Amino acid sequence: SVLRRTRAQVRAYVIHKFDADLPATELADAQAAYRLFGLLPDSVDLLRTMIDLLTEQVAGYYDADSSALYIPTDIDPAQARLVISHELVHALQGQYVDLNLLIQQRRQNDRRSAAQAILEGQATLAQILVLMPEQKVESLPNFWELRDALGTQQAQMAVFSQAPLWLRERLIFPYLAGAEFVRRFEETHPGQQPFGPLMPTSTEQILHADRYEMGDRPTELAFIPPGPDTVRYEDDLGEFETRLLLEQLLGNEAQATHLSTGWDGDRYAV
Repeated sequence: SVLRRTRAQVRAYVIHKFDADLPATELADAQAAYRLFGLLPDSVDLLRTMIDLLTEQVAGYYDADSSALYIPTDIDPAQARLVISHELVHALQGQYVDLNLLIQQRRQNDRRSAAQAILEGQATLAQILVLMPEQKVESLPNFWELRDALGTQQAQMAVFSQAPLWLRERLIFPYLAGAEFVRRFEETHPGQQPFGPLMPTSTEQILHADRYEMGDRPTELAFIPPGPDTVRYEDDLGEFETRLLLEQLLGNEAQATHLSTGWDGDRYAV
């Protein structure tokens, strides 16, 4: 079913999903980590900013629990067809994989980001084909390289324009980098789906087609167990967030991209 929701109802849904998918203590600990990295200013509350950002950005959503597709009431009717095509792909994906299980992976940030890129990348590619049915997918420009144009467009939105670099790029990555990966996957694996054993395990594989085809999986790292009650939070960044960290520190995207290429795994603990 397709149902309409006001922005207030969208906000309530976003809050509900955060409460269900990410315990408050987990979110607070992640916030502490990203503040220490310098990716999140101390003045920014991660939960409130994410809720504001998603409430502003969401053009529609598929709820796996209720198997319903929701469209905000303020969406331009001309856009509704594109939004519905995007969200229907998520409904189809739910027949292959447990969407909630993928998104709720704990302390596997990079693997979760790669999975999200597949989910949103497939839906974005379908949306583009609905928008331009006469266009051959292979002749379109590299989707990931279009992010500056998309970022400029979204910069006109109040919350997005004020969000830290890490949050802005994290929001765009699964849609554009994911769509580019899925396009390449469909060329090299016709008739197959990037789920199960074929699902990418890292953002490195999303960003580099050759790494995926080689089966280059990240080296798994672990800390020697410390004394009791000393670790507040533990996770990984992955190549993409390592790139964002370097860009934040160096102020140079090209240099950050060069330095992060060749990443093979990471782990941090707070």
